[in-house]
Amino acid sequence: MNFTLSQVPDRSQKPRQKGITMVMDKGLSIRETEDMLSISSDYIDIVKLGWATSYVSPNLNEKLAVYKNANIPVYFGGTLFEAFVVRNQFDDYRKLLDKYDLKHAEVSDGSIEMNQDVKCEYIRTLAQQVTVLSEVGSKDENKIIPPYKWIQLIKSELQAGAWKVIGEARESGNVGLFRASGEVRQGLVEEILTEIAFEDMLWEAPQKSQQVWFVKLLGANVNLGNIAPTELIPLETIRLGLRGDTFNHFLNAKTKQKWKIDSKS
Repeated sequence: MNFTLSQVPDRSQKPRQKGITMVMDKGLSIRETEDMLSISSDYIDIVKLGWATSYVSPNLNEKLAVYKNANIPVYFGGTLFEAFVVRNQFDDYRKLLDKYDLKHAEVSDGSIEMNQDVKCEYIRTLAQQVTVLSEVGSKDENKIIPPYKWIQLIKSELQAGAWKVIGEARESGNVGLFRASGEVRQGLVEEILTEIAFEDMLWEAPQKSQQVWFVKLLGANVNLGNIAPTELIPLETIRLGLRGDTFNHFLNAKTKQKWKIDSKS
């Protein structure tokens, strides 16, 4: 940090197991990637090359090298995994991970119907090769998964070897964990947390209001994903209580009393 402030929450240090920020790269150029890293690398824990953008992105090897030189892991979006699986090319997908020297992979079933036992077998297989992130939740806004089912799915995927389970929201933040308006399904999240440790979840939260909600609920070191490159530093200020939305949240009781700030804020 450039200077000292009191009453700022402690942030976990890289390599983090909690307080993770996952960035959604939807097709940055090499120069844009370098520019992002020049200002935000300290706040990036892992990068997802969104859905199947890696299939059409030029200079993929060169861009992956930029991330690797910055010691930031990268993985291909879950939709690419599903695209290989639905075409009966899982072995080709595994070879692809080796070809590009990727250390992480995402297993999801947001676009295809997949038996949970089959999905967990994919997790177990890939976990012998790379660090696996799995994703729970559908990309179909009309498909509502009840809370007990979310919990069941998350538990089985963690047991199968997933490092983190991602709560689906898409890059727009209006499905899965969220209503079409972007509002958090608060009851769903709170019920998940009755049985799942918060550090085991990575919540997709592309919208500022969603990020604020999770930070207020779970603190500065909540795992958040699908963050846009231009929102990395703004998110870090939200985590630290240095933006209006969370300005009062981390102040101590004495300060709140002195400045007549509602203790619940």
